[in-house]
Amino acid sequence: MSLLAWLHDTAFSEMMRDSTWAEPIVETIHVLTLTVFLGFVLLLDLRLLDLAMPRRRISVLFEQLNPGLFGGFAVMVVTGVLLFSADPIAFYSTLFFKLKMIMLLLAGLNVLVFNFTLGRRLADWDLDPRTPWGAKAAGIVSLVLWVGIVAAGRGIAYALPPP
Repeated sequence: MSLLAWLHDTAFSEMMRDSTWAEPIVETIHVLTLTVFLGFVLLLDLRLLDLAMPRRRISVLFEQLNPGLFGGFAVMVVTGVLLFSADPIAFYSTLFFKLKMIMLLLAGLNVLVFNFTLGRRLADWDLDPRTPWGAKAAGIVSLVLWVGIVAAGRGIAYALPPP
């Protein structure tokens, strides 16, 4: 909590809280980037589930969408940290923030497990008519977690006291 109190008292945190434009601009970038990122996630997960683009090679799809995925995620992390810095104590005190962070960690773990297992052999199975069950499981877990992350993010806004 002392680190959160320190962050709360920094000039940057005060600027984020007191500025008429800083928080709305950062939040807008965060939400717009989230929509782009989730679009890429949805395309990849639906492909893993054999529900979209079944004739597209999954290795090519990953290759094409990964730069946007990772770039979008990076912008979301930066803008999320900026939003958190505006009032870290209030954010951290909400159940929704804690749930969102746990689900983000689980989503990252899901990506790591996929990339170090089935993801290493994408080209071996991307022409198969059916995606392996492990890849489908990763797609389902991803979709569920990202729906939860978005819901928890919205919950944070409703749990925080009005400015």
